[in-house]
Amino acid sequence: MKGHESKVHDAELVELHGIATEVGSLVVCQQSSVMDWDPIRTYFLYDVPNEASRGGHAHKELQQMIVAVAGSFEVELNDGSNQRTVLMRSPQMGLRLPPGLWRELKHFSGGAICLVLASHKYDEADYIRDWGEFLKFKR
Repeated sequence: MKGHESKVHDAELVELHGIATEVGSLVVCQQSSVMDWDPIRTYFLYDVPNEASRGGHAHKELQQMIVAVAGSFEVELNDGSNQRTVLMRSPQMGLRLPPGLWRELKHFSGGAICLVLASHKYDEADYIRDWGEFLKFKR
């Protein structure tokens, strides 16, 4: 799917494979089980103040998997016509984001950690950081 074709409902919450034992739990997120692409870049957000907003951009080609490793936060998605808010609060759920969706991460709980798996290396040319440019891209 090309980024300009993506709609907010193309973002999909997927259950990640979790293994619970008496000494702790493990969650697996690997290609073929929950993504049809290999993660190339991994990063995480932490110590984000509750009133802060992260994101505020879209990607032309990059795909992402977002996981609330700890705590909770909201992901607001917009495709230029429709808006959707997804509450992330379980390390066993991942939000698969196709390219072409505007996203903002908000309302971080204390101690929240947001893990992001990305399909490409960082490339500033892939970012759309201006709302007006995003709307042009979607047309």
